Amino acid sequence: MGMRVVGAGEKFRLCHFNKRNDTLAKEMDNPICDEKQITKVTIPELPLVDVKNARFPYCLVWTPLPVIAWLVPFLGHVGICREDGIILDYGITSNVNINRLEFGSTAKYVRLHPYQCCFPGHSSIHCCKDASCHMERGTSMSWDDALNKTIQLFSNKSYNFFTCNCHSFVVHCMNRMAFQGSPKWNLIDVMLIVLFKGQFVNIGGFIRAYLPFVVVMTFGHVMAGWMFFYAWAMFTFLLVGWFTNGTYAFRGIIDC
Repeated sequence: MGMRVVGAGEKFRLCHFNKRNDTLAKEMDNPICDEKQITKVTIPELPLVDVKNARFPYCLVWTPLPVIAWLVPFLGHVGICREDGIILDYGITSNVNINRLEFGSTAKYVRLHPYQCCFPGHSSIHCCKDASCHMERGTSMSWDDALNKTIQLFSNKSYNFFTCNCHSFVVHCMNRMAFQGSPKWNLIDVMLIVLFKGQFVNIGGFIRAYLPFVVVMTFGHVMAGWMFFYAWAMFTFLLVGWFTNGTYAFRGIIDC
């Protein structure tokens, strides 16, 4: 694992002040994270992604959701990975699966960074945007600690596709970490991150994500003509509308 230099212009919040990050604290005059003070520091590079062995350190991972993704290809099943790359996801059995995704192998992943998180531990030093909200939603001492505490929380929850699903689990993890300085992540945020920042593991992942959608759209048009597209548009509008309104308009309906 090598080192690299990060300038102040990059979008890193270098405020991971625990024992693993003492070297960063020594680079600064003030132990409180202040981006204006950071000019040049060195941070360790993250472990490499190992697609063959399904190891995705510090990543969100995504796979198409059967039937749903055939109609709305950007909706899928998401998980989050430990520091060693082991996959965790919250599945329909209301259990957190370890080392696998509920609906198949990873098709797409998004690399996150632990140095964009706020881990105050037992101290009162926060570098996130809303320390009081972070304290209310729960803090952690490390990346894996955030995941383990969220697993404990979700062991007492029941899975519901519409109100408490795999995205809810990932959102709770990210809020406990205060990823990118925010403890206010939600389901829509996670969907958009995967959609726009996700990287397919290979061409097979891309085919799995979009080929069923193309086949269904083609078959539906052949069998039902334009009426199929009207029905598809209504289904998509209602489904996306539920999650959007449940997240922003009627907060509390969706467990995030």
